[in-house]
Amino acid sequence: DDILDTGNTLYYLTQELEALGAAEIKLCVLLNKQARREKEIHADWIGFEIEDQFVVGYGLDYNGKYRNLPYIGVWSPEES
Repeated sequence: DDILDTGNTLYYLTQELEALGAAEIKLCVLLNKQARREKEIHADWIGFEIEDQFVVGYGLDYNGKYRNLPYIGVWSPEES
């Protein structure tokens, strides 16, 4: 996944896969934002730990913008 944020989506997906009989589930995320976690879930592989900031670039967007940046950066409302 791109960002492990609240954990709600990956928690739901892992529950569904377990219900379907998955023998093993491993999670890999590019970014881990632990500060916003609502569900108890952990990734097996993490690219980067980040603070509670809104990030854009490298496929991540804000309002359809900034997705094509060749890097990940912090989005600032003053700069849009």
